[in-house]
Amino acid sequence: MSFSPLGLNAPICQAVAAAGYTAPTAVQLRVIPEALTGRDLMVSSQTGSGKTAAFMLPALQLLSIPHVRPGRGPRVLVLVPTRELSQQVTKAAETYGRGAGRVRVVSIVGGMPYPVQNKLLAAGVDVLVATPGRLLDQMQSGRVDLSRLQMLVLDEADRMLDMGFKDDLEAIVAKMPEERQTLLFSATLESNIANLARAIMRDPARIAIDAAQARHASIEQRLHLADDMGHKNRLLDHLLRDAAMNQAIVFTATKRAADELAQDLSSKGFAVAALHGDMNQGARNRTIQAMHRGRVRVLVATDVAARGIDVQGISHVINYDLPRQAEDYVHRIGRTGRAGRTGTAISLVNAADRGQVRAIERYTAQSIPVEQIVGLEPTLRMNSGSPSGRPAGKRPGGGKPGPRRFNNGPSRGSRR
Repeated sequence: MSFSPLGLNAPICQAVAAAGYTAPTAVQLRVIPEALTGRDLMVSSQTGSGKTAAFMLPALQLLSIPHVRPGRGPRVLVLVPTRELSQQVTKAAETYGRGAGRVRVVSIVGGMPYPVQNKLLAAGVDVLVATPGRLLDQMQSGRVDLSRLQMLVLDEADRMLDMGFKDDLEAIVAKMPEERQTLLFSATLESNIANLARAIMRDPARIAIDAAQARHASIEQRLHLADDMGHKNRLLDHLLRDAAMNQAIVFTATKRAADELAQDLSSKGFAVAALHGDMNQGARNRTIQAMHRGRVRVLVATDVAARGIDVQGISHVINYDLPRQAEDYVHRIGRTGRAGRTGTAISLVNAADRGQVRAIERYTAQSIPVEQIVGLEPTLRMNSGSPSGRPAGKRPGGGKPGPRRFNNGPSRGSRR
């Protein structure tokens, strides 16, 4: 199925085709026709499902109709939790916007110099992509006028609430016209999201594409057991030298660990870069661009910094450290296997991680198989009630594997 039957006009469909997309994803099939009716929508959909196009294409079609009021303020506002997600949405708007005439897209986020943002805003804007804190600053300075706003999009609304933006969101919404369309996207539509929706939306339709426990069918997931840090580093080195690996994101728990691991991998000859919150915006932008251009093969990143990264070449996600929250595991592995592609997600774990592994398996409602690499087998084993890890490349016969549990013996591993 092409995008034309969804109700999009021909120039936008042509821009989508020129970007290399031939068939809509599940979230696009459901959201785009509903959004074009002007109704408010609450959408639960996982990262990598194509949700950016699901809201951006209807927004661009809205812009193809001249506004009745002249002015320089935005007609579409997309609020996002992080700078990286802002870059992704801005790029999508610019790409698809080629089919909607001259669309002025501006991104304002923390870490970007105010004079640059002030100049962009003064020139006028159609689509404004912003983080809540910086937008509120610019509104209070009188540089953003929302009186012409026709569509509000909250992307990753759950993450914005988790990051403490609730008061900022309410203050921003209070300055908007009541007659607007609001599209809310979140991994879940639980109580805090429902409370937000009641406060800012009018009779929204609910669309559930992927529940929080959705299986990532396009992503192969597995665990490798590590006895200690030396063993973990040898496993990582082996995985990164796999010819099947195009580009990888390696996740660490801390900014310091990201820097140290990137330095260690660089000394071993890998084309590697670190990405974390202590880097200024210019350095982060250069790193992402290097990733897009293929000059960086391995990106070592923390959760916050990697939020919203959309690089087509990412074939592998490796959890050097497991995330503290199970839902962050889903967001991490969603960096690969995107837009119809396949990917691989590998977690390097030790006995101290057994609680986190169980939490992830409960959250995703699926067990993660344990595999071994010949020559790098661990001495750590599963408990007697479950099979031990299997050599990499060999599949077990019979039925679906049950949940794996670590033994209760002393841990040989250490956390970094």
